Amino acid sequence: MSNPFFINNGPFKISEIFKILKVELKIEENLLVKDIKDLYNADTDCITFFHSKKYNQIAKKTKAAYCITTQNLKDYLPKNCTPIVVENVLISTSLVTQKFYPNSIEDEYDTSAINIKSTTLKDIVTAGKNVLVGDNVKIGKNCLIGHNSIIERNVQVGDNCKIGSNTILRNSVIKNNVTILDNCVIGKKGFGFFPSQNKNLRYPHIGIVIINENSEIGCGSTIDRGSLSNTEIGKNTFLDNQIHIAHNVKIGENTIIAGQVGIAGSSIIGNNVKIGGQAGISGHLRIGNNVEIGGGSGVIKDIPDNAKVMGYPAKSIREFLKDNR
Repeated sequence: MSNPFFINNGPFKISEIFKILKVELKIEENLLVKDIKDLYNADTDCITFFHSKKYNQIAKKTKAAYCITTQNLKDYLPKNCTPIVVENVLISTSLVTQKFYPNSIEDEYDTSAINIKSTTLKDIVTAGKNVLVGDNVKIGKNCLIGHNSIIERNVQVGDNCKIGSNTILRNSVIKNNVTILDNCVIGKKGFGFFPSQNKNLRYPHIGIVIINENSEIGCGSTIDRGSLSNTEIGKNTFLDNQIHIAHNVKIGENTIIAGQVGIAGSSIIGNNVKIGGQAGISGHLRIGNNVEIGGGSGVIKDIPDNAKVMGYPAKSIREFLKDNR
């Protein structure tokens, strides 16, 4: 699912994008580019980016017409994709994203939010005191919303959902039968920026959060929306209290995550995974299906299907026990 909420100001001539990036290429400068997307989701009328060799297999199959990349990575791209070589891929991608989506940097509170009792939603939602809803909010049947919660603009909630007190939702799609407990923040921008001596540069976030059917989000948890792709929680997945899910993370179905776990950006967690409390998972990793990660572990590399790991750095439980007799 692409983002149904942010307004795309494109299409733009490729010459306009070259001007932003301060590059020159001898190609037809009047060709139109309709959107910016990640390597996997880009269509033939899109521009994308490729900044790490880790994604070379996906890069080889991208459908994008243009790709912001480096001199060392450009040869991985297919013939249909024209490389745009720059010094810093992520900063360049940020500039182009802001061109298409100029409102994707800031995340101020929603000034459109009003008391739910002043809206037509009061007739279909059971809500506590001081519940606010913003523009473009849709809520299904048989839903409960606790006291002081704010459903900010651009949220879709399915049927039979329960949202606790003091919770904030924005830029999210919540499917049927989902429970979100108290004090959660879901759909705000992620922690994406570029350090600078004078001013840290924020990275645009045009993705959303998708929470699929029959899932539960524990108290005090934070789920950031995606940058160019979406952050997604699979069906029947349960998150304990005080968990942080960073931007672009994908969590599969039937997964259980204990309290105080942190998952860094763009990591992919498989199906039927169990993660113990206070474990940390670094960014851009792949955790296979049926994996078990012991509490307090630090995961810094990919884990294959069916593995059981523990410790820091996380290793097979057999090795861990042998090393800690």
